[in-house]
Formats: sequence, C-alpha cells, structure tokens
Amino acid sequence: MALVHQDSCECVKSELDLFQLPATQKSIESGSWIHYHPIAPLTDGSSIEFVVPGSSGDEYIDPAHTLLALQVKLTVPGPAAGAQAPDVPEIGPINNWAHSLFSQIDISLNQKTITSPTHTYPYRAYLETLLGYDKNAKESHLTTRLWYKDTPGKMDSRNDENQGYATRANLLRGGRTIDMITNLHCDLFNQEKFLLNGVEMRVKLIRSKAEFHLMGPDNQAPTCQIVGATLVVRKCKINPSILLAHTRALEAASAKYPITRVDCKTVTINSGLRSKIVDSLYLGQLPKRVLVSFVENTTFNGRFSENPFNFKHFDVNFLSLYVDGVQVPSQPLCPDYTSPLSPQFVSAYHTLFSGTGIHHKDEGNAITRDDFNQGYTVYAFDLTPDLSSHTGHWNLQKSGCMRLEVRFSVDLPKTVNLLVYAEFDSVIEIDKYRNVQTDYSS
Repeated sequence: MALVHQDSCECVKSELDLFQLPATQKSIESGSWIHYHPIAPLTDGSSIEFVVPGSSGDEYIDPAHTLLALQVKLTVPGPAAGAQAPDVPEIGPINNWAHSLFSQIDISLNQKTITSPTHTYPYRAYLETLLGYDKNAKESHLTTRLWYKDTPGKMDSRNDENQGYATRANLLRGGRTIDMITNLHCDLFNQEKFLLNGVEMRVKLIRSKAEFHLMGPDNQAPTCQIVGATLVVRKCKINPSILLAHTRALEAASAKYPITRVDCKTVTINSGLRSKIVDSLYLGQLPKRVLVSFVENTTFNGRFSENPFNFKHFDVNFLSLYVDGVQVPSQPLCPDYTSPLSPQFVSAYHTLFSGTGIHHKDEGNAITRDDFNQGYTVYAFDLTPDLSSHTGHWNLQKSGCMRLEVRFSVDLPKTVNLLVYAEFDSVIEIDKYRNVQTDYSS
C-alpha cells in the first residue's frame, strides 16, 4: 500500500484515543431563570415595559436565552340569533402571532437605547422565522409562538382552505385564552455573549393595531386582550476567577458585543407605475445581506380582510441592486410570472438558498417552488465577497450608495409597499463604568 500523495500526513482515528477525557466547564457555576413582570398594569392597546435590574456581584445575564411569555384572549361578536357557528371562526390571528402583536420593540441598556425606532418588527420576526427554520422546527417548537404556515395561494382566506389560519383561529375559538412563549427577534438577543453585571436592561413592547394582527370581516370589532405577560431572563453565576479577570481587562479595554444589526424600511410604490428606482436606499455603511419583498399598502397599514404577510409577486420582471453603480448580481433577476402554465422564476426562487447560505446543503426553509409565487415571494441577496453573511466572521466594512431598481410586466393595480430587510455588522461596547456605546445611530 502507498499514500495517495506524499504530502498527506498520518492521523489517528478518534475511536482509538482511549486516554483523553472531555474538557470540564468551570467558568459558569450555576444558572437560573428569573421571571419579570411589567412595571405597569396591562391595559388594552398600551405598551408593555419590563425592567431587568443590573445584576450585582457574581451574576451575568444571558441575553440569548431571554423569553417572552404571553397569555392572550380574543373576544369576538357572537353569531346572530339562530345562526350556526361556522366550522372555522371568521376572526382569528395572523401567523407568528406572538410577534405580530407588537409593531416595535425598544431595548435600552443603562438608559442607552440600542434599537432603531421602526414599526416593522412583525416583518422582521416573520422573515427571520420564515427563512431561518426548516419544516420540522416550524411544525414543532415554533408553534409555541403560534406559527402555522398559511396555505399558499389562500393567504387571505378565513376558512379551511387556509389550513394555517384555520388552526390558529380554532385555538382561540369561543373566547379562549391562549398561552405563548417565544424568543425575541432583537439584535442583542441574537448574540451569545453574556451581559456584564451592573447593566440595567429595559424592554418595551409597543402594540400593533388589531387591524394588522387579526383577520376577519372589515365591519367587525374584535377585542384582543393581553391578560398576562412575563419576561423570562436567564442569569448565570460566574466563577470568581473569571470575574476578577474581567475586572482587570476592563481597566484597559471595553467589553465588546458583536451583533448583526437589522434595519427594515419601506418604500411606497404608487398604483399605475410600471417601474421604480430607489436612489440612496442605503447611504454610508452598506449591508451584508438584503431581503426584498412586496405587500399591498392597505394590507401593510392594517386591514382585517387581508393578510399582511401575503408577499405577492406583482408580476415583477426585473429586480437588481446597484452598489456604487455596480449591478448586484451581475445579471438582474428577470422572472416571468405572467404565464399560468409555465412561469419562469427559478433563479429568483434560488436566492432563498444562495442568499441565506443553505444552497446545496441538507437544510431548507419549508418554502417549495410552488409556494414561492403564491404569497411567499421574497428575494435574498448576499452582498459579502465570500458569500458569508450567515457566518460569524466579519468582512471589510464598505461604505457607499446602494440603489434598487424594479420593473413590472403590467401597471400596478394597487399601491404597493416595497419592504427591505438589511443586515449590518455592528458592535456594542460597555466600559468599566458601565457606559454603553454603539457604532451606529439609534
């Protein structure tokens, strides 16, 4: 026998390593879940705010394991006298309801706001869930947030044609109270580093209007009441030697928390137009990944009879980004949705995998090719030089101007909102005095 190549070195199978043991973790001595309640009574339509005092002594907060627990009751007008209740209630929640209930989430550390003011939180949470989890997750633990996939092509239906809606609506049938628990889609909670002791954390959840997070007839007036809310925070007791080492290190440098900062913005495209150029979509720091989708303006603003997560294709036949005048990708996306028998959009569909780092892998997002043009039309662009927007390492930060151009096969019949989801590499720093600084404007 001979080596395949002379430069190949020898190795030993791990099964023959009989004298080594696993490493022992000693830096975290113990951990516990602490339940925090809102600082003010829960009232209809009001915001919900939690205050997590800065840990003293030997405890750190583990932001990545923060959970929000909710108990919600939906009260709807009963059927007319003598009328039989339908098999599927006419009024029910939209998908991902635990997140769709809130239009904005503000987070501050020691009175320093680290989130940008935006009312697009439901779309951020929906897109990150839609593209970030496979079918098995969506059919198991994600149901704790009331995630049940809407039937493609039946997104606005409020009957058993839309299996996702039917399941969610029946869970709240007859004024039942449903309990939900979920993580929060916020930059701080999407990173794994522990929060130093002595840093107070405030979380404020601003409610969405009922016309947005509920579906039903436009002439109905349902009442949605959050009867209970709890922020569940993980705190860990740290080994004294680690605490001492951190104290000494803080004398020379600040603690650093790399985050993937998300910015969601919308651009209105008026009815009757067949093209739109968005100049200076981003000016300055450029994002590493961009998701693009379209939703009707009335739906985006909230209307009972329409599903705000119905991402229609609107007969887009040209879509491209331009970074400092350079087209990205080098060939624009040119789908053809007009043919009912043989639509051509596989390149656009493939961006859901190439733009999220899962192409040619044994992973998926439970969006089939047939689903894509029936309410799940999302375009993904990975703008990093090594296609690494889904990994942990950084690339050189680029500044410039990003422009978007979109064209449609026919004049838009309705006013449409262009929804842009963008990710940036950023960092939060905390010094020895527990002052908080960011490298972005909040």
